[in-house]
Amino acid sequence: MTSDTASPLRVVAVHGIYNSFGTGIPDARMEELRALKSAAWARDLAIGLGVSPDRLDVDFAYYANRLRPGPAAQGEEDGDFLDDPLAQEILDAWARELGLPSEVAQGHAAVPLRGFASWMARRFDLAEGPLGVFIRLLCGEVAAYLRSADAPERVAAREEVAARIARHRPRVVVAHSLGSVVAYEALHAHPELQPELFLTLGSPLALPRVVFERLIPAPRPAGGTQLRGEGLPGGTRWVNIADPGDPVAVPPRLGRFFDGIALDHTTAISAHYRFHHAENYLRSATTAATLAPYLGV
Repeated sequence: MTSDTASPLRVVAVHGIYNSFGTGIPDARMEELRALKSAAWARDLAIGLGVSPDRLDVDFAYYANRLRPGPAAQGEEDGDFLDDPLAQEILDAWARELGLPSEVAQGHAAVPLRGFASWMARRFDLAEGPLGVFIRLLCGEVAAYLRSADAPERVAAREEVAARIARHRPRVVVAHSLGSVVAYEALHAHPELQPELFLTLGSPLALPRVVFERLIPAPRPAGGTQLRGEGLPGGTRWVNIADPGDPVAVPPRLGRFFDGIALDHTTAISAHYRFHHAENYLRSATTAATLAPYLGV
């Protein structure tokens, strides 16, 4: 790895859930919003690094407009289960991975959203109301991306991220939450891209049954019933960071499930509800320590 302190470090940022700009936005306005997001990520990274944002040249890979969600999730006033079967399947797998007690399911085959939100709020000391909204959004957006291997929405989102990487030619790709899934598949679909560093933050890449087994490329058999995810093509270095209190980044330690992960950090990012927010990951000392060598600081 070489250091170039004379020019800004080129970074492509890949967002997670809850980043939609809305529908029917003109192209010019879309670019304005993308520029605002790029500036926000550059500012947050710079705060952690203790440098000026001018040291970072960040491009924001926006793919949320490429996803078409399935049936809307029911609100608490309308019912306790998600209308989209895949979103409900994601909720079930996620809840059981976190160790949801069987009695919370109240005898149902599917996990009730309110029961899960209430249990998670107690376990992680979070506000139940906002958490319920977060759960519905997460399950809905992950389902929209993973619905099928060749769904137009999935291909479009992946290709949008790949196109931004190809255009910006970053040394570093930073991907948060669902963005780590999209970026992982984009780098595999275009092995010619090969950034120097792939940094995943709060990633659900290893979530069994609903994310891990649906990845492209598919995990390969690794003896017995175990599966192993493919490492990145070429010489790209992969570093993963997860807050131990982040229930989205489950199961923890991606290195147990994927080849080629150079460093697999579990480090406290935030003790409050914003445990999963990109801002806290971007400003963290662990993220700064990972990026500092690429800036020569």
